Amino acid sequence: MALSRQKKAEKVGELAKELESSTSAIIGTFSKLTVSQDFELRKTVRNAGGRYRVLKNKLAGRAAKGTKIEAALQGLKGVSSVAYTSGDPVALAKALSTWVADNAEFTFKLGIVDGKVINVEEVKALATMPGKEEIFAKLLYFINAPAQRLVTVMNAAGRDLAVVINQGVEKQKFAGGEAAAG
Repeated sequence: MALSRQKKAEKVGELAKELESSTSAIIGTFSKLTVSQDFELRKTVRNAGGRYRVLKNKLAGRAAKGTKIEAALQGLKGVSSVAYTSGDPVALAKALSTWVADNAEFTFKLGIVDGKVINVEEVKALATMPGKEEIFAKLLYFINAPAQRLVTVMNAAGRDLAVVINQGVEKQKFAGGEAAAG
């Protein structure tokens, strides 16, 4: 069924609004995808914090104008779909790569992360990277670890002094000074 100009304009407007806030996208193609597979794919993308759409290539190119993912959606050929997010691109790539491993009907075409177009191999490499939260956790550990070591060393001197004094008291090493004065 052909879309009227008005319907096309509405679709372009909707997609443009969604793509405005997107910082990364993964473009793919598929053949013979069943309804249940499509449902699972959409669910996987949603769980990774992204959105998924099957595209009309020309409409996608128009809708992407002025967005950070414009370069990826220009000049698409064949059946195309896009999974896009304004969140963690690694989480989206991991989710898609895991799903694609079980569903050979879907293949990657290219991706874009913060305005940089990446090829299929780079999309797969992106999926093996640690996510933002994991990187932040490691960074915080590396920032916090030297401070913890410093506090431990500083406390050790006081603790060791207290242990020496306590042992001296237990063995009555300090009693000699009182007896001599008395």
